[in-house]
Order: sequence, then structure tokens, then C-alpha cells
Amino acid sequence: MTDSDRRAVLRPENTAYVIYTSGSTGRPKGVAVEHRSVVNQLLWMQERFVLGADDVVLLKTPFTFDASVWELLLPLQAGARLVVAEPDGHRDPEYLARVIDEQQVTAVQFVPSVLEAVLDRLKPGRWTSLRALFTGGEALSGLTMSRLRQTCSAQVHNLYGPTEATIQATSFTYLDSSDGRMVPIGSPVRNTRVFVLDGRLRPVPVGV
Repeated sequence: MTDSDRRAVLRPENTAYVIYTSGSTGRPKGVAVEHRSVVNQLLWMQERFVLGADDVVLLKTPFTFDASVWELLLPLQAGARLVVAEPDGHRDPEYLARVIDEQQVTAVQFVPSVLEAVLDRLKPGRWTSLRALFTGGEALSGLTMSRLRQTCSAQVHNLYGPTEATIQATSFTYLDSSDGRMVPIGSPVRNTRVFVLDGRLRPVPVGV
């Protein structure tokens, strides 16, 4: 298909998808995400985490959540194998624990509370294939990471970002620690800036 086959020329600022989010208001609102924002995110992830033909990515996030965008598109872009979870599989911790093991998944993303539920059903050393585990959507505690380390040695990346910022806005690679402090959300992804503001939305000094 070429631009002559379309009603108008396809441009980077055109909408790639719309996802509804309640945000801080509690009222659903549609967030229109541009093609260039999705491309920036996928290129950054591939540059940062380097997936290849030997990787296996689990697509388990429902399409109503933006984490599904990278779970679906990044492995296809990188030439990795894509394993699609069964319907509602994301709700079943035992199923998730099993499919990661059976399919030799190397990269997967979890909301921390779901990760906790899955860890409750795992035996130590079971996830031998897993090399990259991504977390997001909730605060990640050091205690959860200590539990994970009893199960696998995958590198853990804590990701943060509202839907409006296109999947991820910041990233932090977890370094093993024995304390139970919350894991930071990290630094901005490429072509993204992050501002730390006070309660009146004013920039705060460095270190605050």
C-alpha cells in the first residue's frame, strides 16, 4: 500500500491507537497516541534491552492496556518468538508460572502485585530461561525483588509511565539490595524529559 491508496498521506503525527484510561479523575478518557511516539518507544526498548532471534516474549497484557503494545510489536520488530497467552491467562498466576517455564520465555512484564501472586506458586530456580523481567503499573518493593532472586536471576527493569506518555517514560535497572525500600522509577527514556514538581506544580531543586 502506498500513500496514493489512502485518503491522505500517512504522517508520523497521525494517531496509531486510542486507549481509554481513568487517570486521576476516575472518568474514562481516550488517549490518542501518535505513530512517532510508538516508534520512539520501540526503538528505545530495542536499543536498551536488545531482543533477538533467541528471545521468547510472552504477550499476556489485554489490548486495553498500553503495555500490550510493546509486548506485541517489539518481538516482531526484533525477530523474536512471540508466545500469546490464552484468554484471561493474565488473571491466572499458576498458568503464568507454568507457561513461562514450558515455553522457555526470556522476557516478560508483570504488575508487581501479580508478580507476587506468581511467586507464591513458584519453586526456587524454576525460571531458568528468563533473562529480562519488566515491572510497571505499581510501586515495586525491595522485598518483592528479594523473593524473585530466590527464583531466578533475570535482570529486572522497573518501568514507569502514564498512557499519555506512550507506555514508558522512565526506566530503572534493579541492582540487588538486601533492604526493603521501594525500587526507583529511574531516568527518562530517550526523547523524553521528566520534571519533579512540588504540590503546587513548581519545579523542585536537584536532590528533592
